[in-house]
Amino acid sequence: MRWRKIMKKRVGFIGLGIMGMPMTRNLIKAGFQVTAFDLNQDAVNLIASEGATAASSGKEVAQNSDVIITMLPKGDHVRAALFGVNGVIEGAEEGLIIVDMSSVSPVDSKQMATHAAEKGVHFLDAPVSGGEPKAIDGTLAIMVGGEEAVFAQAKPVLEAMGTDIVLVGDAGCGTTAKLANQIIVNLNIAAVSEALVLASKAGIDIEKMYQAIRGGLAGSTVMDAKIPMILDRNFVAGGRIDINMKDLTNVMNTAHEMHVPLPLSSQLLEIFHSLSADGKQAIDHGGIVQHYEKLANVIVQRKEDQ
Repeated sequence: MRWRKIMKKRVGFIGLGIMGMPMTRNLIKAGFQVTAFDLNQDAVNLIASEGATAASSGKEVAQNSDVIITMLPKGDHVRAALFGVNGVIEGAEEGLIIVDMSSVSPVDSKQMATHAAEKGVHFLDAPVSGGEPKAIDGTLAIMVGGEEAVFAQAKPVLEAMGTDIVLVGDAGCGTTAKLANQIIVNLNIAAVSEALVLASKAGIDIEKMYQAIRGGLAGSTVMDAKIPMILDRNFVAGGRIDINMKDLTNVMNTAHEMHVPLPLSSQLLEIFHSLSADGKQAIDHGGIVQHYEKLANVIVQRKEDQ
């Protein structure tokens, strides 16, 4: 049975970036036999030095895996890794499970699930939330789309990387849930940014204000994660502006297809484009605050730094 093979813990991982590298480390720590591939050979060499087996292609990963995880920037990258030359499908046996944990559009997920099924391969879309910190400590929220039986087989692998793991529906439902997640997260950051800029312009001590309001209804995980970073002027990316701009673009494209107006999301997408045009593509999305700071001619900072 395929389940017996999965219990041998052969897991492939494609995409060793900000998120993928720590996720792969957690799979190794959990005792899985990991075969890893990335176009960045230095990343492959690094994870190989930590216990993974290096692969030179997606095809080679498939030949040595029962479950394969992809964690890549865009749908085009995932499609190339799976169905391109020397891709996963070329080396896949019937019954292989592909778990795409990238943030792509539901259309991409549904198409890839269909193409995989034509080759006898299972496909789950399983994007994550929590950013680099939760990727590192293995507490990602994972929202999954696909068949329940396949989800049950893959769940032990997912449990090495996350704690809140929910099958939300069939193919494409995981990526749809991620789009909703990205609306909430990024609009929350924008709301926090507006509030901080207003308070800063008024001369309020931001740290004291933060402590005063964080326990009330305005409090949020986003606030707790981003306000300290903003005050430290630390915009090293856990979630890059350009990646979140890609997600919001997917949000708006999906919404337009469904005739769902999203006025706040559309405005935030324009803010992302403004930041990108200003050369800030690679900073953390907490850097949304810099857009509002520029408009108001104020910097959000600690009292002692003013």
